[in-house]
Amino acid sequence: MQHLDLQVIDQALQWVADEHEVWFCTVLSTYGSAPRAPGALLVARADGAHVGSLSGGCVEEEFLASLAQGELQAPAQIVRYGETDDDRRRLRLPCGGILQVLVEHHRPTPTWHSHLLTLQATLQGQQRLLRRVDLTTGGAELLPDHGGEQTCLKGEQVDIRIGPALRLLLAGVSPVAQACASFARALGCEVIACDPREEMQGTLIEGIEVQPVLPSVFIASGACHEATAVVALTHDPRIDDLALMEAVRTPAFYIGAMGSRQTSAKRAERLQRVGGLDEKQIERIHMPIGLDLGSKTPAEIALSVMADVLRVYRGKTREAL
Repeated sequence: MQHLDLQVIDQALQWVADEHEVWFCTVLSTYGSAPRAPGALLVARADGAHVGSLSGGCVEEEFLASLAQGELQAPAQIVRYGETDDDRRRLRLPCGGILQVLVEHHRPTPTWHSHLLTLQATLQGQQRLLRRVDLTTGGAELLPDHGGEQTCLKGEQVDIRIGPALRLLLAGVSPVAQACASFARALGCEVIACDPREEMQGTLIEGIEVQPVLPSVFIASGACHEATAVVALTHDPRIDDLALMEAVRTPAFYIGAMGSRQTSAKRAERLQRVGGLDEKQIERIHMPIGLDLGSKTPAEIALSVMADVLRVYRGKTREAL
């Protein structure tokens, strides 16, 4: 499973290689309730073939209809959906939502192909960049990212922050890990699972083949970027502890391990004594993992885990919930 926006870039690259012109769309802002956040992508061809999502269906139909009628030919333009009561009824946008979408029309040039390759590398975690689009010419450039809003419109210039796709790294396979994978896919995450145990060889989690290596080895190879969540959910310290020892040395934004408070206290002591982790590194690990929802079943525990991952990713404190 790839993050949906990675699929968009991959498809755009294929179409450019096949000499197709494409329309590249980015959600710039939402007002009210909207299914897709700023930065979400969609790519389409003139014949209506498309990959990605702007709203979950309703706005896509309107966009593709405009494309079929020969509209949206400008190199770059901003299109607003849901501004009027008639729009909202027709498009079925929830709660009076309004979408502002950047639509770029690109022909299959070497420059555009190179631009897409850099976007692909960025979403795969190699770097963070600022994508700047000139609404007058349609020209796009990639600059160093120094933080700020996800998208920003300044006169005839649009700035879009591009970063790694949210990645969930499952350190070991368990019923809870399998449920986490299901929730993560629904959230649009890239999911990677590692487990060296022989009985897990050839196992599939939500269509993802389990990597037959120790999670710690996989993590040490450079698998974690700043949009990676590492979750250890096996109750096997030979897998969990080693993964945690490596994960705290990476920029992963979330690191967690399953277990009771008593088990977590013992693990913290073990990681300090055996793994040599200091207090600051221990504090990075969410132990016990997840929100306290009173979860009992694997699915309930997985829900609490993914809710906590999303909470941290969105910058929310527990007190703010």
